[in-house]
Amino acid sequence: MKQNRNPWTWVPTVYIFEGLPNAIVNTVSLIVFKNMGMPNDKLTLYTSLLSFPWVLKIVLSPFVDTVGKKRSWTVMMQFLMVLSCLLLALTLPRCPLSLILLLFLVTAFASSIHDIAADGFYMLGLDEHRQSLFVGVRNTFFRLALLCGQGLLAIIAGVFQEKGVDAVLSWSWTLMGCSAVMAVIALWDLFSLPSPSSDRPRERGAMFSDLGQLFKSFVTKKGFLLALLFMLLYRLPEAFSLKMLIPFLKDARELGGLAMSDVHVGLANGTIGVIALLLGGILGGLAGGRWGLRKCLIPMALSLALPCVVYLILALVQPEGVLPVYICIAVDQFGYGFGFTAYTLYMLYFSRGSFQTSHYAFCTVLMTFSMLLPGLVAGKLQVNMGYPLFFALVMVCCLATLLVSLLVLNKIDPEYGKK
Repeated sequence: MKQNRNPWTWVPTVYIFEGLPNAIVNTVSLIVFKNMGMPNDKLTLYTSLLSFPWVLKIVLSPFVDTVGKKRSWTVMMQFLMVLSCLLLALTLPRCPLSLILLLFLVTAFASSIHDIAADGFYMLGLDEHRQSLFVGVRNTFFRLALLCGQGLLAIIAGVFQEKGVDAVLSWSWTLMGCSAVMAVIALWDLFSLPSPSSDRPRERGAMFSDLGQLFKSFVTKKGFLLALLFMLLYRLPEAFSLKMLIPFLKDARELGGLAMSDVHVGLANGTIGVIALLLGGILGGLAGGRWGLRKCLIPMALSLALPCVVYLILALVQPEGVLPVYICIAVDQFGYGFGFTAYTLYMLYFSRGSFQTSHYAFCTVLMTFSMLLPGLVAGKLQVNMGYPLFFALVMVCCLATLLVSLLVLNKIDPEYGKK
């Protein structure tokens, strides 16, 4: 096999495989379990636990580094995800919930390990110039995969349902088609990925002790406790509302929901919402580059938190048409995309200095953890409170976003982030 290949032949497909299974685990699982009649308290609990493999990435990373080549890990995990997706498709109509959950969990672990291997392989397969050149390509194809996973798959399943196919069976057929597409991509990567000479296992022994030292250097950084508070609470409103959005869109109107079909859920949350999120993120990046993190932090915090009020309005009004829902979700996701820029910039800011790459990896684990914990209890709260009171609670959580932003504001270099 060639050591050097044109990056266009493999970078897009590798990062499609980073995005698509992520969407299947974190979004498709919500829709599938809701169609199976799972109550909201169990729904958010189980699907939040499915995010746990991404929390473990920092522990799994030394194992991937010391056992086998990153090319091998990348390809193996792709085929494992193809298999798990196919088994999901085959088991959905007829197998117990425990097995279906297990298959989603296998997909999540495979996706987490694939992320580690693929990101490492990206740095081995490209020189520094091409790494910078293709960073936009990898991010674009990752986002396109999310768009397909969160939007297109739901639309396809919804079209089947409109033709009279049972909701669960429609998802079985959709995932079967998805697994076929994934199999083609995995076969392509099997033969198209380069084989760089630098792709070899690292020596064992020191890896885990090194990890311990890196972790110690992270938690002893100046201002760690304040940074920890920021990273755990900045996204609190979104952390509570994220897992409840799809149940809210799909629940019957007498239960306080909007009774939307999978087609409209796919269009609202997975298509219009994702596009608005990307646009907000682009604008946020431009603003951060022009004025810097310190000047942008409070406007971005407000942008992330305050648009959550659209869900309270929707819960109170329960509009008949889908257009108001599309507009509200677009507003919220655009604000979230703009506001999330400050979170990313702050993680980069706090990670500066020695071991920047490793410290940023620890920050991303905290980022995942910040979304996991509220998701575990969001469904239980909603069941006991109803949608209007639940989304009112989300608005109260906006105070946490603003508070932690004010606490770290004066600790940030005024020039950081400016071009």
